[in-house]
Amino acid sequence: MSGCASTTSCGTSAPVQDPEIAQKIANHPCYSAEAHQYYARMHVAVAPGCNIQCNFCNRKFDCANESRPGVTSTLLTPEDAFAKVKLVASEIKQMSVLGIAGPGDPLANPKPTFRTMELVARDCPDIKLCLSTNGLRLPEFVDRIADLNVDHVTITINMIDPEVGERIYPWITWRGRRYTGREASKILSEQQLAGLAALTERKILCKVNSVMIPGINDEHLVEVSRTVKGLGAFLHNVMPLVSAPEHGTHFGLTGQRGPTPQELKALQDRCEQDDGAEMNMMRHCRQCRADAVGLLGEDRGDEFLPETFRGREIGYDLAGRQQAHEEIERWRTEVAATRQTLNISTGARTPDAPAAEPVRPDEVVLVAVATKGSGVVNQHFGHAGEFWIYEGGPGWARLVQTRDVDRYCNGPSDCDEDASKLDRTIEMLSDCAAVLCSKIGLGPREALEEAGIEPVEIYDLIDKAVAEVGARLVTDRAPAEVGTP
Repeated sequence: MSGCASTTSCGTSAPVQDPEIAQKIANHPCYSAEAHQYYARMHVAVAPGCNIQCNFCNRKFDCANESRPGVTSTLLTPEDAFAKVKLVASEIKQMSVLGIAGPGDPLANPKPTFRTMELVARDCPDIKLCLSTNGLRLPEFVDRIADLNVDHVTITINMIDPEVGERIYPWITWRGRRYTGREASKILSEQQLAGLAALTERKILCKVNSVMIPGINDEHLVEVSRTVKGLGAFLHNVMPLVSAPEHGTHFGLTGQRGPTPQELKALQDRCEQDDGAEMNMMRHCRQCRADAVGLLGEDRGDEFLPETFRGREIGYDLAGRQQAHEEIERWRTEVAATRQTLNISTGARTPDAPAAEPVRPDEVVLVAVATKGSGVVNQHFGHAGEFWIYEGGPGWARLVQTRDVDRYCNGPSDCDEDASKLDRTIEMLSDCAAVLCSKIGLGPREALEEAGIEPVEIYDLIDKAVAEVGARLVTDRAPAEVGTP
């Protein structure tokens, strides 16, 4: 059967029955799969140093062409970061979250990290503060994090077994000493789990990031998921290893491959199902740069270079932002009303109906969607740099994954004639029964049909379109075919 068997929505879960938690994630694009269609985030790169070495990491500066963690074009002082936040928040009013995620580790650079947060908390009261850390120094800063009202912390936990960890981490620096091998991984794991437990005791929402490394920790991550759930983690984000040789990482240079989208989804499903960890999984992560700006899946950083904010007196348009957020919420309410009228479930429980248990159909298909956000199928097939993968079926439209592809059209008449890009896109979508997009050319249409993927031109709400197309395909397909890749 295609898709994951859990009945909870990716990026939200049963804890959303708690109104306090629901309010915390309502407009957070990482913690809510629905919110990420409407709200933007930004990261500021104020933390250059790191206290561990990961075999999958190569922190790069002045790098504009790579979209992955640890990469930035410009390091900022807290004061410059504050000016940039005010400018971005006033220009991109749907920006709701500020994260500090590098390019090193924020807690290995506590002074600039906390100074930046102090400035933002003082003058930008409507922006949520987030922190992403490897967790090595987390226990010593839990009180400081709580004092700043940081409601969301992400901890990267790739193992709980030092024997696995020594294949991922060559060394750590802790309390003035460098540790290597299994000892290093033991210290790191103990600190990570202690920090997670301390945060959840203070009701700070925690997301755990894990990098899936085939042959090293892929089987182990189900146990990681089970363990962090037991310590109170709200969300688990299993991400694919990025290991292209040109990135210069150890894994990239030694040929360690990353998982296929299908392998990644299968592991996420295992972590989420009742025979795994029964953990709430994040399915819409984009593995953002340390200086990312905009909606998840886009990067508008080039619009906000240092010359646009450095040395300037920048105001903060709080009233304008509040109005923009009110408009977003009005639209979200309309979309929710349409779903309710059509009796479509996205797998999410909501605070106003905590007892409602979403019921997933026995038969679903995977449907790929080209979208620019706002909950609408609104993008040309050739213009898509990513596709959102949904489970579709009668009354069911559930986001389960996003997949990057090489965009081969840059305008109405400017399309790459290199057939390999289209071939790679079709391979990326090979387990999908249909692709929904606002427009598609004749060549890609024929290529999709030949691959057994139905192209559907439509401009409509994603949930409505996915449920309708999914229901039709489930009905049309022979019983033996339903739910198969």
